[in-house]
Amino acid sequence: MASSMTTKDGKPFDRPALEGLMRRRLFYTPAFDIYGGVSGLYDYGPPGCALTNNIVDIWRKHFVLKENMLEVDCTMLTPYEVLKTSGHVDKFADWMCKDPKTGEIFRADHLVEEVLEARLKGNKEARGEKVEEKEEDPKKKKKKVKNIAVVKLDDGVAQEYEEVLAKIDNYNGQELGELMKKYDIRNPANNSELEPPVAFNLMFQTTIGPSANAPGYLRPETAQGQFLNFQKLLDFNQQQMPFASASIGKSFRNEISPRAGLLRVREFLMAEIEHFVDPDGGKKHPRFDEVKDVELELLNRDVQLSGKTQVETTKIGEAVKTGLVDNETLGYFLARIQLFLLRIGVDKNKIRFRQHMANEMAHYAADCWDAELLTSYGWIECVGCADRSAYDLSVHMNKTGAPLMVREPRKEPLRIEEWQIDLDKKKFGPKFKKDGKTVEAAIDALSQDLREKLSLDLEKEGKIVIDVPGVGDGKVEVPKELITIAKRTRVENTREYTPNVIEPSFGIGRIFYALCEHSYWTREKDEARGVLSFPPTVAPTKVLIVPLSAHADFKPFVRTLGDKLQDIGVTSRVDDSGASIGKRYSRNDELGTPLGITIDFQSVKDNTFTLRERDSTDQVRASLDEICKAISNLVNGTEQWADISKRLPKFEGQEVD
Repeated sequence: MASSMTTKDGKPFDRPALEGLMRRRLFYTPAFDIYGGVSGLYDYGPPGCALTNNIVDIWRKHFVLKENMLEVDCTMLTPYEVLKTSGHVDKFADWMCKDPKTGEIFRADHLVEEVLEARLKGNKEARGEKVEEKEEDPKKKKKKVKNIAVVKLDDGVAQEYEEVLAKIDNYNGQELGELMKKYDIRNPANNSELEPPVAFNLMFQTTIGPSANAPGYLRPETAQGQFLNFQKLLDFNQQQMPFASASIGKSFRNEISPRAGLLRVREFLMAEIEHFVDPDGGKKHPRFDEVKDVELELLNRDVQLSGKTQVETTKIGEAVKTGLVDNETLGYFLARIQLFLLRIGVDKNKIRFRQHMANEMAHYAADCWDAELLTSYGWIECVGCADRSAYDLSVHMNKTGAPLMVREPRKEPLRIEEWQIDLDKKKFGPKFKKDGKTVEAAIDALSQDLREKLSLDLEKEGKIVIDVPGVGDGKVEVPKELITIAKRTRVENTREYTPNVIEPSFGIGRIFYALCEHSYWTREKDEARGVLSFPPTVAPTKVLIVPLSAHADFKPFVRTLGDKLQDIGVTSRVDDSGASIGKRYSRNDELGTPLGITIDFQSVKDNTFTLRERDSTDQVRASLDEICKAISNLVNGTEQWADISKRLPKFEGQEVD
């Protein structure tokens, strides 16, 4: 998969070169580096922070502002009971296996994947096929499989490996163990047999308060805080449905063997949406018509289960119509996710949407699609879009009794015939004493069919017998003096229901890294320096101010330009070093700075400046006001460089080394 990754201009991708650039220019750096670092933890430097903030800013505008979402900021510390109820304590796990000789830990699905991929690569080499080699970054934690044996595989075996890899996410722990036995997958370092896979919970556990009697966790997602505040948000929204909440914040997962740089880390920024919708309406979305013609590359679960990975280009309207995508609201967000990714600069040809298979589906999900982005590591999940049904609100309501539901007036009263039970509380309490509440709860839980049958028993026998576990022998007799069972008509003027939830969940760090790969390229005559072609809207710094030299006449213009750009909300930096104009622009191309203003002696004469565009290196010349207007329009996305170059006079000059 990595061999199909190319730079922005279609050349073979050099991952060590990009990651070296990002560390050298302080986009990110290993955390606690001077102490040797901790796997899976990273710090972001100034350009990394700025790029992240700009991605989040566009996310807010694209989703929160556009959809009138209700943004909340919930605590990261979460009590045990909350995550026990949600299912995370029992089910939020990956499969790991251990080398009993060395104690080394492997994530089982990743080990199977890497070993089979390595064998397929060795098979290609043995057959004389060209295999692209990548120089390993010595600072980066390497993959488990280091030495690849050049062994020719039977065609059937190679095909079997391909099919296993196509559905690697669908295997449970037992099945992964069986694959390891079948294909003799061992510790690649010493060839030791590994213990069978066991589940490892990914949450960081802690205690809340000094007594250690209140266990808790660092949250694995931002969603639970949104669910617990549902009733308050519904009230804030004046009881109007549907509506969506949103949250941006850090989450934590204790990854078994984090690697792949920023793609698999233990602390990461998430942006999550919980869209609450009435399930009885077919989960329609009022704005679906706006996106129905958006084309997506879809990889459905049936194709994956057949051992293939072919995608099909499909309009989202057609995908919902045929049932491939379950409902309009889910489809609406899939289209909006793609539009967001394109807006921040992700390559359209490196996006696909993959449907989850049964075994990989989260414990709460009814249907789920991942927006995956192609990187040098392969296809990486960057956004998950799940139909969580009514799972979360239901389990928290059942546990706490809190009314996490919607009550709305019915257009027409609903008349319901049902069997109702009345108890004579004055006699019932003394009869059952301490077991009274247990028996009463068992009676209330009786189904309509059973109530109808018991009404006949009561009339015929003068008593009923019901099952009540934990009371006596588990059978309880209730005489007719204590109970009445009658069929009555009940009129409902209010409808109560638990909303379903559609959840788009964005891994900002993964999007950040994939965007950097998609934006990276090198110029023909300057391959030692890379270029990051971020759109002006997300670029960490928008404008580079470059005085031609250190001449004193240029200093007032540097200050004026900086102040003017600040006034219009545009970030800039000054490079007044002694290097040539070309070198100064080149080293800021590495930072993704899309625009540059040169101050020269002509500027001193007539107050005009050159504006340079990063990718084409073309320049125009105009007055300060015209230059600032052009920059503002480019940063806001209301104009493209092609528009600017037509409107302002072209300039040729300073682009010399």
